[in-house]
Amino acid sequence: MALLRSAATVSSFTLLSRITGLARDILVARAFGAGPLTDAFWVAFRIPNLLRRLFAEGAFAQAFVPILGAARNQHDEETVRTLLDRVALLLTLALMLVTVVGIVAAPWIVTAMASGLRGSGQDTEFGAAVWMTRVMFPYILCMSLIAFASGVLNTWRRFAVPAFTPVLLNVAMIVACVWLAPRMDVPIYALALGVMAGGVAQLAVQWVALARLGLTPRFSLRIGQAWADPTVQRILRQMGPATLGVSVAQISLLINTNIATWLTPGSVSWLSFADRLMEFPTALLGVALGTVLLPSLSAAHARADQAGYSALLDWGLRLTLLLGLPAALGLALLSDGLVATLFHYGAFSAADVGQTRLAVIAYSVGLIGLLAVKILAPGFYAKQDIRTPVKIAIVILILTQVMNAVFVPWLAHAGLALAIGLGACINALALLTGLRRRGVYQPGPGWGRFLVRTLPALAAMAGVLWWADQNLDWIALQSYPLLRAGWLAGVLAASGIAYFGVLFLLGARPRDFTRRPTSTAPPPA
Repeated sequence: MALLRSAATVSSFTLLSRITGLARDILVARAFGAGPLTDAFWVAFRIPNLLRRLFAEGAFAQAFVPILGAARNQHDEETVRTLLDRVALLLTLALMLVTVVGIVAAPWIVTAMASGLRGSGQDTEFGAAVWMTRVMFPYILCMSLIAFASGVLNTWRRFAVPAFTPVLLNVAMIVACVWLAPRMDVPIYALALGVMAGGVAQLAVQWVALARLGLTPRFSLRIGQAWADPTVQRILRQMGPATLGVSVAQISLLINTNIATWLTPGSVSWLSFADRLMEFPTALLGVALGTVLLPSLSAAHARADQAGYSALLDWGLRLTLLLGLPAALGLALLSDGLVATLFHYGAFSAADVGQTRLAVIAYSVGLIGLLAVKILAPGFYAKQDIRTPVKIAIVILILTQVMNAVFVPWLAHAGLALAIGLGACINALALLTGLRRRGVYQPGPGWGRFLVRTLPALAAMAGVLWWADQNLDWIALQSYPLLRAGWLAGVLAASGIAYFGVLFLLGARPRDFTRRPTSTAPPPA
């Protein structure tokens, strides 16, 4: 139950974050539509986000959390504090340098990220993307320190604050969209200022949480001592392959964004809005479970508790399939209703709904793969094996670009989403195969019974969604937004009742998934 409570805490705050993020995107869609300047914002916003995922939340977290967890178990408090001080110092200096370089080199970075904006007649969009990139580049410094604080708080099992703080970014962007944008000569520039305000607010809240634990870094100028620290060197050595592994996914994202800028204007925005819908299940399930699993897996590995390690992975995979399969089905069959109800207002046209819907359907094909990777990859990271996921990720990058070459001429922007989804499924299958071959993960009993119960439940849910697709014209309901929202809520509720009702009738019970994974050793504190 302790793991489930932690996952529920993270999921609850993540849900709040995604709801506010959705409100943010609804306002952006209503105010700016899916035009060229909106594309310019999403390109500019994606650049610091790419670096944040690459260095801060990706490679850094994968290398830092397992080593910090081991240090906490093996050393005294002062030794751990010294490690935190030195890591924070080097991280801050490195990202300050990256930020300065990024601001100076913004035109070249935007060109590499979105070369389609350099086309004739697009000088305004390119200039806007460069300006917003420069404004938002310091966001990576804020987010890197936030990633550091989150790693510490999660290691101390304080999951709530790191899960909550993304809400502040969304609130800041909402305020910028509603209040600041009408007061600016170029209204969409307000969103870039909102991003920076949100980054500062997130950092402030997490720093206060660290202070309450007495773990705020004590900055100094002893750079040489920090660099020479053996544990810091271990983190840096782990970050090498981790950076390569995470960069593979980010390179794929960069390539896809670049391709999208050469497609129909609005393609980047359609993919961004579709990605927002995908973030609900990936964050609520994949990120939440991955966040609580990594410290627990690291602790099980430190205790040499192989049975408990395997049971943790098994629990995460079952919960992922239990909730991920209906989420994928809902996104695919209810994409029209979801996109129209959430975004079909103001400057966001019926044509935009149709194009975004295609991207949502394409993304939904790979949802289970995207979720499973979040569960399976920590199975390697907790053992400080980052090289295996890296090798797999490189192969997936190549396969994804091959699929882009096949799908994009046929499906345009939706082909990019489909290639990402199928690549994630292949990635998850390769990770699962690697864990099984090494004897790290052995499926627990009851998988056959679980699948036999799940398939009829999915069929019942599909029946409800098919009825809605055949009988409701979501575009025509634009004039009745409350009625449209009511129908969407009703269909979602009915499909959920159908799914979980059939599961219950076939013998599934909540205790089957709330039970703590079995272990041969005491559970982690």
